[in-house]
Amino acid sequence: MISLSLITKTETRGQEKMNSEQLKKLVLTEISTIKGDVAVAFLNLNDTSDSLLINENENFHAASTMKTPVMIEVYKQDASGKFKLSDSITVHNEFTSIVDGSIFKLDISRDSGDEMYANIGKQLTIKELVYDMITVSGNLSTNILMEIVKAENVTKSMRELGAQKINVLRGVEDIKAYEKGLSNTTTAKDLMIIFENIANYKIVSEDVCRQMIDILLAQKFNNIIPANLPKDVVVAHKTGSIDGIQHDSGIVYLPGGKKYVLVLLSKNLESNVKAIPVLANISKLFYDYIIEKN
Repeated sequence: MISLSLITKTETRGQEKMNSEQLKKLVLTEISTIKGDVAVAFLNLNDTSDSLLINENENFHAASTMKTPVMIEVYKQDASGKFKLSDSITVHNEFTSIVDGSIFKLDISRDSGDEMYANIGKQLTIKELVYDMITVSGNLSTNILMEIVKAENVTKSMRELGAQKINVLRGVEDIKAYEKGLSNTTTAKDLMIIFENIANYKIVSEDVCRQMIDILLAQKFNNIIPANLPKDVVVAHKTGSIDGIQHDSGIVYLPGGKKYVLVLLSKNLESNVKAIPVLANISKLFYDYIIEKN
């Protein structure tokens, strides 16, 4: 069902369909209102010649978007027999810095997955940890999983998918690493490639990709890509945010079979709060474009 706002917007263009050049101009106009740096990667999965890339190769601090590659590596290692998703792991809050091997703990007040801390000392399955890592962006779950799969394996798997610049070096809140500039980084293009592989069932198997998509569909933070879209549109996505950084990345599924990948990255923001609705507006532009196409 097309929303009233979409009908109104279409009518104001005199029934003229938006073309790719008009789309780019509208997106750039929105970006110009953000005090910060923005990258965009869009791929129409029904017609891969239809894409829009803006600053797509620029490096950004990955924030929690790195959790999608971690999930992929977990499922790959499960499929290879290294462990089972049903295996139980003891939840703990002591981790090793990649700088000097010193022990650090995560601060519950800085973790949106704060409910996981009630499970410290208890056992949960690897799959439960993955679900927490993605849906509520749990940092504690992420670091436990990173101990299992290893950062170098995550990056290696992303290279095999065709993502050439993303680097997953460590888990979350390793302050010593952060102070030395050792942070996880990504580009909009690489995240687009990663989600394209998931959407096209190219990672391990169709069943595995469908399982990962189901988890991404359960995302609890929906204030950017899905925010201004109709309720019958579903988004399998992963966000990421820290001070001055606001990201969203995923697959948008429309009724009738249309689907596309959209990645919105931002950094050096004067205000995260002000950037969020603008990024949501950019997402809506891509939806309008796809709806009006064909």
